[in-house]
Amino acid sequence: MLEQEVHKSGGFINLELLARQVVEGFISGIHKSPFHGFSAEFAEHKIYNNGESTKHIDWKLYAKTDKLYTKRYEEETNLRCHLIVDNSSSMHYPFLKNFNRTSLNKIAFSALAAASLMQILKRQRDAVGLSVYSDSYDFYAPDKGSERHHHMLLNELDRIVATPMKNRTTDSYTYLHQIAEKLKKKISRIPLYRYVSGG
Repeated sequence: MLEQEVHKSGGFINLELLARQVVEGFISGIHKSPFHGFSAEFAEHKIYNNGESTKHIDWKLYAKTDKLYTKRYEEETNLRCHLIVDNSSSMHYPFLKNFNRTSLNKIAFSALAAASLMQILKRQRDAVGLSVYSDSYDFYAPDKGSERHHHMLLNELDRIVATPMKNRTTDSYTYLHQIAEKLKKKISRIPLYRYVSGG
């Protein structure tokens, strides 16, 4: 079934379904932070200190022990990932009319890898963005986590697989610096980057 879904001439039949199948079996837990906060996942009890907020006192435990304890929780962190794909002519080598799971060119493998990462990030409710470049900056989408944004990125990955680039070189140095500058302006914390290139 997987091989039937992988490709029809000119692109993937269903890149999202294929990405789901690729990541199936992976544990899709949330990113745990070493910091403690007050969120949904209980971690431990801590002795209450005078002056602390009474908001998180465990009153049921107080009724049993006559001592005040506060509940501590694991703080969830949100990951922001920006995928970067090289779409130069060399990425479309070798030219294949039909793809299958064991026969992908570099651009199809890159699109499948990016879609699989996007699927993992979607399950974890993390934001993902995409940049595509070759000898020009072809596509940019900022990091977002919405369903509509996810489908837009999948459509762009489908498009770059289905549209072979001819006589397009790679100017990685220039465009990776442009992408890094654009991302640096948008966020204050260091995001996770995934770069896929054939060079």
